[in-house]
Amino acid sequence: MPVPILMYHNIDRAPKGVKLRGLYVSPERFRRQMALLHRFGYQGLSMSAALPYIRGEAKGKVVAITFDDGYRDNLENALPVLQHYGFTATCYMVSAALGADNAWDAADLGVHKPLMSETELRQWQAAGMEVGAHSRHHPRLPDLTEADLLNEMAGSRQDLEKLLDVPVTQFCYPYGAAGQREREAAKQAGFLAAVTVRRGRARAGGEDPFDLPRVMVGGHHGPHVFPMQIWTAHEDRH
Repeated sequence: MPVPILMYHNIDRAPKGVKLRGLYVSPERFRRQMALLHRFGYQGLSMSAALPYIRGEAKGKVVAITFDDGYRDNLENALPVLQHYGFTATCYMVSAALGADNAWDAADLGVHKPLMSETELRQWQAAGMEVGAHSRHHPRLPDLTEADLLNEMAGSRQDLEKLLDVPVTQFCYPYGAAGQREREAAKQAGFLAAVTVRRGRARAGGEDPFDLPRVMVGGHHGPHVFPMQIWTAHEDRH
């Protein structure tokens, strides 16, 4: 059974005039989406918990739930809903930006969005959620030298493990930008899996764990789109 890996960014109402409104899913819509999954017998899992299903080692109705960048609204608005339904999720953190904002794209988006602080990230972890790495500064990895690539990938893992005192085994490529070099670097940095922005559901036992596709859940989609994304094979493997 294919495993949808859901990709979220902000769980909040989009500010007036903001660009890329699709990055925002309102708290009300997020709650309805999680309720739908629960109603139809799906278990929402973190990436580490979902890996056995993605590898084809376990079977069941599961979805992996991921959040990119680590915005504070994930803690405030998504966490209570996840806890209500007994779901877990993975939040990919930009380790050098904890407590700051989205400096990498604020100018393009027209909004500065606060990121979780160290204390808030520990609250996320203490609630049973997973923390993954999303580099140190959110650069485009293919543009980096070998030394800088190692610093951004392995360094982000080291930063988060030192802060949280737990293994950090999941990675998310900033902007989804990754070729063979970046996939090999993720493996060499000690991660067990890495996600992209390539569209599709993960084929159980049939995916490179360092090139996993995801289902983009956007606030610009109509309500009918979410169940279609979960249940139909909308793939883009080019």
